[in-house]
Amino acid sequence: MTNDGLAILAVDDEPRALADVQRLLETSASVERVATATSAKEALVYLSGGRYDALFLDVHMPEIEGMALARLLRRFADPPAVVFLTGHPDAAVEAFEVQALDFLIKPVSRDRLDAALARVEEHVNRDAAGQGDGATAPATPAPGPDVVAVDNPKGGGKRLVRLETIQLAQANGDYARIVCDDGRFLLRTPLSQLETDWAGAGFARVHRAYLVNLPHAVELRAQPNGTAVLVMRDGTEIPVARRNVAALRRRLNA
Repeated sequence: MTNDGLAILAVDDEPRALADVQRLLETSASVERVATATSAKEALVYLSGGRYDALFLDVHMPEIEGMALARLLRRFADPPAVVFLTGHPDAAVEAFEVQALDFLIKPVSRDRLDAALARVEEHVNRDAAGQGDGATAPATPAPGPDVVAVDNPKGGGKRLVRLETIQLAQANGDYARIVCDDGRFLLRTPLSQLETDWAGAGFARVHRAYLVNLPHAVELRAQPNGTAVLVMRDGTEIPVARRNVAALRRRLNA
């Protein structure tokens, strides 16, 4: 990253999609320089001739796919960060395996692109700070994409679900059942772990069996026995344990 901003290489074999991403990047305050490539081979030529802070990389491309290029980049001594571009959310599940900072669904919106650029900036600045002090300080984990890979109970396989679309997670043994705008899915993670992982995204444990995304809640309704019911936007009522009522009311009123 220069003193003025980020250097970005956008890679997509679709001219219109590439032009759209290039336009958004070039009009972003945090970006200084944008180069474009229409294939993984062309991207490698750019990477051999200059330093880039991040690749905005299409998943599906002819000859060498984006995922294969991302795996190749991991062999670099100082690889750029990777942000995937895809028209198919299900296709980007492998992004977690190659430690991508984020993925964007095409057509890319300004808000999502700016969020991805903020992740890139944080990643670059963290690396620069580590190199500048000459010490081998413990690495701070990079923030992962604000999505989770869930099991699709109907068609099998995996799909990606954005955290902000998840209304609640319900305990299901060692797993959690996710209720979101697109339906209901199974996540192979216990609710206690999700409570920790999603605490910064607006989720609260309201009951031993429920973790709720508070922005989706519309009313906290007190019950005669000291418990409460949390009413969601779609009318779903979630039980709130007595010990959680006061803290939940404070959060909702904050």
